[in-house]
Amino acid sequence: MSVVTLTVSEDEADIRLDRWFRRHYPHLTQGALQKLCRTGQVRVDGKRAETSTRLLPGQAVRVPPIPGASRPAPPPRPVLDERLVREIRGMVIYSDDQVIVLNKPAGLPVQGGPGIIHHVDAMLDGLKDQDDDPRPRLVHRIDRDTSGLLLLARTPGVAAKLAASFRGRDVRKTYWAIVVGRPSPASGVIDQPLARLGAGPGALTVVASRKDADAAHALSEYEVLDAAGRKLSWLALSPLTGRTHQLRVHCEALGTPILGDPKYGGDTAHPEGFVDRLHLHARTLDLPHPAGGRLVVSADLPSHMRETFRQLGFSAGATQPPRRG
Repeated sequence: MSVVTLTVSEDEADIRLDRWFRRHYPHLTQGALQKLCRTGQVRVDGKRAETSTRLLPGQAVRVPPIPGASRPAPPPRPVLDERLVREIRGMVIYSDDQVIVLNKPAGLPVQGGPGIIHHVDAMLDGLKDQDDDPRPRLVHRIDRDTSGLLLLARTPGVAAKLAASFRGRDVRKTYWAIVVGRPSPASGVIDQPLARLGAGPGALTVVASRKDADAAHALSEYEVLDAAGRKLSWLALSPLTGRTHQLRVHCEALGTPILGDPKYGGDTAHPEGFVDRLHLHARTLDLPHPAGGRLVVSADLPSHMRETFRQLGFSAGATQPPRRG
């Protein structure tokens, strides 16, 4: 083993030195890296550096001999079944060299869990253009029963930029829902703290008191776009915070649970005469594109919501094509 010098790539802009090492040398412990930095064996552009140093594209990182660095690479992932490749590629509604946007069908989990084998994360290799391309990464999640937009990053660096946009509230997410009843007033902000009860698949999100130590601040905007009397309403919903099941619980708190919700709303959410599936759809994403400007993407409604729209006489209009500017 000998000293090597590696160049920071464009995709690694603003990454911490310790995270950079975890990408390139995942077996190196934080303690060992701190010792290498403290003794001056790791340098950036010839200067001593701390583990928290932020890196810039083009900088040279001096890497001393690291035991185990030449250990065999992990075995390659199994080849994805061609049927699954077609399935995941059929969800793509926008793609460029940095991001991919999917229209996820209702009922498909985003990630695996107990008893869950078929999910989006298991199919992401099917979106690689070349075998040696990085595996696309999930930037956020939506519920299993929710349909609509799901954002992916093509590289770890792009994923970090997009995650920062989500944390900084620079992303505008709009959902469409059919709810039972009609909210009054017709538009507003739901300011209701939420808390989680239990763990695992059976966990529930519930309305919480502001004095509750486990309460999490939660805000959602809503607007009635159309209504069938006072029986059912079509809402536009925008979560201003990102709590689990936030929109579903906030709609229930309004007294207008989402039609077909299998977890919230009780019997009220299941009136006769309509497809008994969750009527919540991630309709539009408006976000800063990692390369500059903004990207706006909308997703067509799933078939069960289109049928309910037809029954109620609601018109969604044409879905606008993606635009970037």
